[in-house]
Amino acid sequence: MGYIFNAISMLGGLALFLYGMSMLGSGLEKVAGSKLERTLEKMTSNIFKGVLVGAVITAAIQSSSATTVIVVGLVNAGILKLRSAIPVIMGANIGTTVTGQILKLAELDSSGSASFALEMIKPTTLAPIITIIGIIMFMVGGKKKTKMIGEILLGFGILFNGMFMMTDAVKPLSELPQFAELFTTLTNPIFGVLAGTIVTAIIQSSSASVGILQSLATTGVITYSAAFPIIMGQNIGTCVTSLLSSIGANVNARRAAMVHLYFNVIGTILFLTGVYGLNALIGFSFWDKAIDMNGIANFHTLFNIVVTIVLLPFVKLLEKLATATVRSKYEKSNEPGEAEIAQELANLDERFLKSPSIALGQCEKVVGLMGVNALKNFRLSLPLFEKYNTKSVDKIKENEDTIDRMEDKINNYLLSISGEELTLEESRAVTRLLKLGTDFERIGDYTINLVEGAEILYDRGAGLSEKAIDELKVTYQAIEEIIGMALKAYKENDIEIAMEVEPLEETIDFMVDALKEKHIERLKKGKCTIDGGFVFLELLTNLERISDHCSNVAISVIGYKANNDNLNRHEYIKAIHAGQYPGYKEKLEEYRDKYLSRIKIN
Repeated sequence: MGYIFNAISMLGGLALFLYGMSMLGSGLEKVAGSKLERTLEKMTSNIFKGVLVGAVITAAIQSSSATTVIVVGLVNAGILKLRSAIPVIMGANIGTTVTGQILKLAELDSSGSASFALEMIKPTTLAPIITIIGIIMFMVGGKKKTKMIGEILLGFGILFNGMFMMTDAVKPLSELPQFAELFTTLTNPIFGVLAGTIVTAIIQSSSASVGILQSLATTGVITYSAAFPIIMGQNIGTCVTSLLSSIGANVNARRAAMVHLYFNVIGTILFLTGVYGLNALIGFSFWDKAIDMNGIANFHTLFNIVVTIVLLPFVKLLEKLATATVRSKYEKSNEPGEAEIAQELANLDERFLKSPSIALGQCEKVVGLMGVNALKNFRLSLPLFEKYNTKSVDKIKENEDTIDRMEDKINNYLLSISGEELTLEESRAVTRLLKLGTDFERIGDYTINLVEGAEILYDRGAGLSEKAIDELKVTYQAIEEIIGMALKAYKENDIEIAMEVEPLEETIDFMVDALKEKHIERLKKGKCTIDGGFVFLELLTNLERISDHCSNVAISVIGYKANNDNLNRHEYIKAIHAGQYPGYKEKLEEYRDKYLSRIKIN
């Protein structure tokens, strides 16, 4: 009967242990903000740096599963290349061993001869002290960061209290002969690996699984020969989390998850072969002796360090193995896969919602991609007025569908981000990106209106006069330049480029007004067909509206840089005419000479 209560106590201890780990990792992530992901992004050009970054981050958040999930997300988002992600995954396996090294402190000498300082740093003393400090900071702390640090300390204390509960609960098991027999059967390395894999896959944490094994080791019935395969299996089991996180992700993200699995499976095979081979040749004196918490922690660390050293030179081969296993349909058919590339770039990963700044960084790329597609479509639309081409029209409509899908995704994603705790700067960025996404999408819509104008002319067998085509080309050149400038100003967050947009936009307004007057005169004189005339006037209206949205983009850049999110176009133009933006008149004259003069001369 007592064993039932012990089992309940052990499960309760496991629950506290897992919750403590989760709380500790969550607190560390909040304090670090996006630094964890930013570090992964910036420091992976060198494989040794990648290993170090993976190890340090995993040691900080106490979970290799969390790190590999982040890596899968970064690969899925296109931030990390697959090859750059592999060393980080290797380093994550090393970093996860830190938990076991910390937990082995529970074996510090508890005899009366221990010094006061030693007694104070023992987990049985230190954990309650840290928990007390943590709850005080969490409950009383006025600042957000103080509460976060309190959360970290609470997580640390809860983790160790859970460990103590598990250790106390399993002590009576040492008296059961059946328990000793169970671990005798696990001396078969295959069963040991399977046991470690299954347990870790269920709780989805190798650190927690090693912690459980360490608590069981206090019974004195687990031998080195039984523990080694279990520890190796625990490394394989932790891959389940990253494999699950890759479901529904793009092809490279699935490959990153497979690299994690291959790394641990290959490492286990190599280590099993090496360890059992050496034992058969020389015979380890400790082989059948009881292993303690210290031995488990040390072997876990040794295994991951040695496997990383052995496999690090074979990063390219691991990449090829993952690529051969997870194939892209485009690779199989030798197609360029443009749709797949666009989808990957537009993919906004939910894994980043807990780190708003990295999520917003991904949103910025998607908004930029919307602008690129809008500019591409605009360039494709002009030739339709000279020679209508159904293939070009289909391509434009396909690109427009991509823009619309991206807008839907980014709006939903930004709304999800806004539900998280955001800093003032992050909140500003959400509002700004929502507006910019709308502007680029509207540029795409007005381009579709231009295409529809070309379709009307084609269907009615009508066309524009040679004079109208020439004028349209000049206007198109001006519009193409202003879209390019707005896009560049946004991508580079360059206020100087942004300030050059308004004089060009005003020039385009003058051009459109002049062209409308001239075209109405041509209609009156019968130099242009009625069908062609009305279509041309509608084209000019759509071109003017495109330039208006480019102006919105530029003003957004200027306002954001100036910390004035409420800056609107009318205020900006008023400020320009009041002389607050030097160089405006000079730029206006430059664009008039470049474009408007050609309209008046012709």
